[in-house]
Amino acid sequence: MIFLTLVAFFAALVSSTVLIRWASSHAAHYEDDKPQRFHSGAVPRLGGLGVLAGMLVAWAVAAWTMARGDALNAQLGWMVVAAWVCVVLPAVLGGAYEDVTQRLAVRYRLILTAVSAALACWLLGLSVSRLGLPGVDAVLLAFPWLGVALAILAICGLPHAFNIIDGYNGLAGTVAMFIGLALAHVALQVEDRQLAAVVLCMVGATAGFLVWNYPRGLIFAGDGGAYLWGVVIAVASIALVQRHPQISSWFPMLLLIYPVWETIFSIYRKLARGISPGVADALHFHQLIYRRIVRGVFHDDTSRRMLMRNNRTSPYLWGFTLLTVVPAVLFWNNTPVLILCCALFVVFYVVSYLMLVRFKVPRWLRR
Repeated sequence: MIFLTLVAFFAALVSSTVLIRWASSHAAHYEDDKPQRFHSGAVPRLGGLGVLAGMLVAWAVAAWTMARGDALNAQLGWMVVAAWVCVVLPAVLGGAYEDVTQRLAVRYRLILTAVSAALACWLLGLSVSRLGLPGVDAVLLAFPWLGVALAILAICGLPHAFNIIDGYNGLAGTVAMFIGLALAHVALQVEDRQLAAVVLCMVGATAGFLVWNYPRGLIFAGDGGAYLWGVVIAVASIALVQRHPQISSWFPMLLLIYPVWETIFSIYRKLARGISPGVADALHFHQLIYRRIVRGVFHDDTSRRMLMRNNRTSPYLWGFTLLTVVPAVLFWNNTPVLILCCALFVVFYVVSYLMLVRFKVPRWLRR
């Protein structure tokens, strides 16, 4: 497992280096007036392709070793790798196309992520068969198609949730690493080495990308990277719960509650203001932290100040994510505790958001 993670890391590191040099001139064509833009200069947004390359190389190495006796004990054969590649490519390539052209409408990106979700349910046999709620579980058992529909909804939605939180150097990538490591840990606890290998390859590739993304911000993941993290994590989460009854269905929910609730809350506040949920704004939780908590550095030029404030924002959200990842790992088979933690997070998020909006942030949090 460690070997595959290192292979993914170095493959993504090299691929991202090539992309930085190759795509730098093209990045000059990106628009500067986007509300979610919090950096200065032309930065390529094709880091997702670097992560994809690192992950695919590691998957191929795992499949090759299995064909020759599975010396790595990853249990990842060519057929499984082919299925995962088919699942990931529609969403990631669609996101990468948007990163290059900025011309792919939201509805088409939704369609492509839905294609990835449908392929996952078909090729990997995914379905949400239980939610840990007696009445609901009985309905899912009686109508299996509902479980497939829920799986498609989850796989289709999570990539866009990661895209929402992908706003600052190292933010979405590190969150994806935390969640991936948690999934791999629990997968190994139940001896599912195949899923652990799939996710650890993503973690290693993400780490290779982060070398250039944080703190210097030389390349961004873009929509392609966010969609890759969302699809892989959503599919792995559903498969893990489906394969192992001892794992609570609320384990992945608590792991993913930050990007999921950020998305739900963003839709609510936009609709409440009469704005389409598809319209970008600068009022997400991480953007408020950037404006209301992280202070500027006034001894340097504008670009340098913006970069330093950008980098200082992400650690706040890393800690925010660990508030859910740690209890999820500790109580992965305890449904009541996981549900309670989800509820507490929602309350904590809403209270924190209101404090940020109303300028009532404690003095000790400000930098």
